[in-house]
Amino acid sequence: MNRILLALLFSAATMGVCAQSAQKFTANKMNEYGLVYTLPKTAVNVTVEALRTVKTPGEFRLYSKKYLNIDPILEPSDMWSVKSVTLTTAGISDGDESYLVQFKSGSSPFMILDGNNCPLTVNDEDYTPAPAPTLPQAEAMKPSILQTAAAAQAVTAEMLQSQSTAKRAQLAAAKIYELRQSRNDIISGNADQMPADGEAMKLALDNLEKQEAALTAMFTGTVQTATAVRTYQVVPQAADGKTIVARVSATEGPVDVTDLSGMPVYLETRVVAKGSLPVNDKGEEKKFPKGGLAYCIPGEGVFTASFNGREIASLNADIAQFGIVFGIDPAIFTDKKTPAYVIFDPVTGAVREIGSK
Repeated sequence: MNRILLALLFSAATMGVCAQSAQKFTANKMNEYGLVYTLPKTAVNVTVEALRTVKTPGEFRLYSKKYLNIDPILEPSDMWSVKSVTLTTAGISDGDESYLVQFKSGSSPFMILDGNNCPLTVNDEDYTPAPAPTLPQAEAMKPSILQTAAAAQAVTAEMLQSQSTAKRAQLAAAKIYELRQSRNDIISGNADQMPADGEAMKLALDNLEKQEAALTAMFTGTVQTATAVRTYQVVPQAADGKTIVARVSATEGPVDVTDLSGMPVYLETRVVAKGSLPVNDKGEEKKFPKGGLAYCIPGEGVFTASFNGREIASLNADIAQFGIVFGIDPAIFTDKKTPAYVIFDPVTGAVREIGSK
């Protein structure tokens, strides 16, 4: 099957490749028309988006029901939870699956290998990588409405001078209703001083809305959020199972998987199908071609992420480890009239496309 463990040859072929992007390697006299490569194994990336929610009571929380008929935040809190989990797959080098393919002497076929020394194509330079998956991005906590210029603008001199919380709450509520009336007057065209044009009206209404929101927050309190994103990589084994891949603490957010203060994020693996060898017209399994170019016929798995007893993500994917290795006769790549080409899936090592130039 041409599977080898020739360390020196492997090192020479991969030197400078693993840390770089895709490179082209041509079979020629210098390497005795042999190219060394490694098949990938499939990893599952578990991207956990944790949500931090900070709740802060307002100064006038005890008067919120009286003046605004709104239930306020009464106690401060700072809590983390899992907002989302995204499951994706990636190809990583499988050190146990290194191969040498020997091409016909005098030919010049080439392979494009990725940074893991895994094959992308043979005899095709137009390889287009699949688009990167869309993943959540971490978001920093933004200032609350009470930390903006609108809040300072909304507070009147009388509110600042008053020593009574009850009086300040009364003045703030009156200001809220005054702002609402001003907005209604502008919209209906009854304001004493109407904005000069549509843009000025938009700015005026926006300012009134922000001031009202700031004063209202003094009663109801504020809610601020931020997110943290971490990705954990799991290499599935060819068996069903369930494992803890991450932990999220209610007070600290994402923590180490060994930190028992965090609630576990589980990843459950279920093997749906295992790869099998192709068969001939008689239904007999084909044999690995002599000197064949190895590739993977992957199996299939279903992966389910759960947190706090709730399923939050699932993925159905082809997995190299659930499959089997077969080969392509290398002679088709050196045919003088119609040399073949092949494009591989870098995540599984499977044949994505094969044809003739």
